[in-house]
Amino acid sequence: MQTELHIQPVHSTDQLPTLCIVGPTGSGKTHLAMSLAERAQSIGATIELISMDSALVYRGLDIGSAKPTSAEQAVVRHHLIDILEPTESYSAARFANDAKRLCEEIRQRGHIPVIVGGTMLYWRAWAYGLSSLPPANPTIRARLDEQGKAMGWPAMHDELAKVDPATAARLQPNDSQRVQRALEVYEITGQPMSFLLANSPSEDGRVGSVIPKWIKLVSLEPNDRSRLHQNLEKRFDEMLIGGLIAEVETLRKNPALHADLPAIRSVGYRQVWEYLAGEVDHAKMRNKALAATRQLGKRQLTWLRAMTGKTTFDSFNPIELKAALEHCQKILFKQEQP
Repeated sequence: MQTELHIQPVHSTDQLPTLCIVGPTGSGKTHLAMSLAERAQSIGATIELISMDSALVYRGLDIGSAKPTSAEQAVVRHHLIDILEPTESYSAARFANDAKRLCEEIRQRGHIPVIVGGTMLYWRAWAYGLSSLPPANPTIRARLDEQGKAMGWPAMHDELAKVDPATAARLQPNDSQRVQRALEVYEITGQPMSFLLANSPSEDGRVGSVIPKWIKLVSLEPNDRSRLHQNLEKRFDEMLIGGLIAEVETLRKNPALHADLPAIRSVGYRQVWEYLAGEVDHAKMRNKALAATRQLGKRQLTWLRAMTGKTTFDSFNPIELKAALEHCQKILFKQEQP
């Protein structure tokens, strides 16, 4: 049986450490990375940032993805931003290959690569590789799509719970992409995805995992959850004021785009798309977007707090945020010494 692309992570002790800045949405990852890049410039070094964000890869998804501004990208070179049309799909396997290639190219230029983002599936693929799950089956996938549209994805989630309760327990009932994939894997293999992942060493990187030595992981994990939620609410309202609805209106003019595409399923875009389709009113759209954003942050924090070997800072604490910057400096600029 054919398998998905398997990424072989580099474990050479001769490889220079690669800094990766992670954290839940709204934790200040971009701010820390930009501050670090400015410090680098002050001593004659150059940092290039590699985005580890599943929404930033898409052109036209700017406001709702909190994409770095043109000015920010002019100051510091960013990679894996605006590389696809929203009709296309990007995968964890592709990110792992792209990130590995970019790290090598950046170092060949004499610059320093830093990976920044919160898409932890991408992190796992880059750090540990991917398991031997079966590739997508277009026939099965199309049939599951039709069933999902007819039954509704919560009902499909109920079907998944019957054959793979462990996977169903960690997925949201409306997470159509992941529910569909889990059902697809079960149909192809006859085994639950949870069983396949639990028995695949390359799917490490979630619970109790040890971070590879060639990665230096800095995790921004705000201790004040209520403040994080307030910040996320303020940020989304600023996105609405800044033109998010108009941005999605523009996307809707493209006849090739629809609500089931990965780009449109991104948090914020999905809810505004529903609003413009007349499925919800403005207040419900806002509430659903905020709830989805909070759920995303919770999933990210759950994943991060189970990982060992990272260095954690509370980005809402000015003292710790300063310490995070100094810690990153020591990692990067020490390795630049002869």
